[in-house]
Amino acid sequence: MTTKRERRMQRMQVMSQRRRMRLWKRWAYFFIVSGAAVGAGWLLVPAFWVQGSRSDDAAIVEIKGTMGGFSTSMIRAKAGQPLTIRLTSVDNRFHTDGGGKHQFAIDYLKVNIIAPPLGTREATFTPAEPGIYDYYCDVCCGGRANPTMVGKLIVEA
Repeated sequence: MTTKRERRMQRMQVMSQRRRMRLWKRWAYFFIVSGAAVGAGWLLVPAFWVQGSRSDDAAIVEIKGTMGGFSTSMIRAKAGQPLTIRLTSVDNRFHTDGGGKHQFAIDYLKVNIIAPPLGTREATFTPAEPGIYDYYCDVCCGGRANPTMVGKLIVEA
């Protein structure tokens, strides 16, 4: 037979285990909800990200990105003149490669535009020096290895 004291100790141990279990559940719930919130934020931020302010005197170049490639493989611009690139992704979000997103990036000029599925994003920048700069999409479609997802920005003096 167990004494009153032993029964009380057993009850306290059971209660302590229950408290630990509730505390563990609370922390697990916290981390799951936090992870979901961070994931949702990671997906939504590009939709509201503004790359650069467009200048009224900027030349505007419209580019469509599809799984077949960019709509243009060569862009001409003047050095010192603002240039606005307006990238539209024609693919939907159910596309298996890249989820329908497309990118326009020029590493040397620090330009990186990512258009969401069936959406448009734009950025304005001013190429300072004449030269030939490679642009590419590295989000889907085989990335830089795909010859239809690359192009040249030719900046003339």
